[in-house]
Amino acid sequence: MTEPVKVLTEFVHEDESWTIDRYLRAGGYEAARKACTEMQPEEIIDFVKRSGLRGRGGAGFPTGLKWSFVPKDTDRPKFLALNGDESEPGTFKDRLVMERWPHSIIEGALIACRAVGISTVYLYIRGEMPLGYRRLVGAVKEAYDRGFLGKNIFGIDGFDVDMTIHRGAGAYICGEETGMLSSIEGGRGYPKLKPPFPAVSGLFGMPTVVNNVVTIAYLPYIFGRGIEWWRSFGTEKSPGLMPYSVSGHVERRGVYELPLGVTLRELFELAGGWSRPMKAVIPGGSSSKVLRLPDAWDVPMTFEGPMEAGSMLGSAAVVFMDETVCMVDALYNLLRFYEHESCGQCTPCREGTGWSVKIVRRIAQGKGRPGDIETLLGIADQAIGKTICVFAEAFGWPIQSYVALFRDEFEAYIRKGAHVAHGAQPQAAAHAG
Repeated sequence: MTEPVKVLTEFVHEDESWTIDRYLRAGGYEAARKACTEMQPEEIIDFVKRSGLRGRGGAGFPTGLKWSFVPKDTDRPKFLALNGDESEPGTFKDRLVMERWPHSIIEGALIACRAVGISTVYLYIRGEMPLGYRRLVGAVKEAYDRGFLGKNIFGIDGFDVDMTIHRGAGAYICGEETGMLSSIEGGRGYPKLKPPFPAVSGLFGMPTVVNNVVTIAYLPYIFGRGIEWWRSFGTEKSPGLMPYSVSGHVERRGVYELPLGVTLRELFELAGGWSRPMKAVIPGGSSSKVLRLPDAWDVPMTFEGPMEAGSMLGSAAVVFMDETVCMVDALYNLLRFYEHESCGQCTPCREGTGWSVKIVRRIAQGKGRPGDIETLLGIADQAIGKTICVFAEAFGWPIQSYVALFRDEFEAYIRKGAHVAHGAQPQAAAHAG
């Protein structure tokens, strides 16, 4: 069995792990000092490219390649926007790092700023994370006090970096990169059409690098321990480590930092297993397509593995469901969330989520009609790929996969009614209307 590799998570359970003194005792800020003083910006970008580091927030885009898109010959200000909004149900890896090991994010941000020529950093944290917000604000103050933020960092003339922690107000849509930028600018968290991409026209219309906080937090370790060390974990196409958020029907829910490529079976066993047979698993957060168990046990959790199985790695949030779970009710629960969190800007999401909730609620209450399943699938099909951002996929993919894999349950509710179909009062029955 693959064993956890504690890098970001090595000290997170120690007292005062979030303080700069503890971080410095672990060698903190030395990797950034070395990278910033001994390497040219182009060399830093090339190093990140060769490491194979990809985004840990959901899209998995190559980090060095993203940095290289920022215009070099420009006198316009450039920004680094760090995404700590982490609102995807089932995901809590970013929260752990922001609350317990925040200086790794600041150090990684310094490397990114040196590479791209950035002097202003915004870290956007989800509004429901008050502890993480306080810890980050405290870490930023400590970094200023010790000279790791501010003017002439590491004694480099003109290497000035300022950092602001921006607290959101709880909107899921602000986890989408352009929605986050809209929020930082003071507007509603509306996603924006792309192109132009943030690297060219992002925050305040200026070139902007947007990175997930965990992606950035790994940089000090990659620069401190080397590319060979980093690529010794994972696979050729998906090198390195990933903090997996594991929850649902397992004995030990939590964050497991492991090499990319660990199988769903190994994650399940590391988390202590479960007393009842398993039925399904969400491999990459609630917006990823559900997979059936035991069919998916041996799917490798890389950027490619879940896609080949019909889903995606996403935010690496793995939710296990045992045989007692009603899949009609599970889908209803997800769709209620997405209905509430739609920003309302695009008609397919604004109307599609509401109608999807009504239809699935009707089915779960035993009042389903012939044709409801096809109507539900039609809503998903008409939404996916037809909106400004991928929110349509976030609610459409679960509809498609839950119905495709567990259609018999949906049909049983329509034919027999809720009680007969599942033998118990479903959650949706409590939300009549």
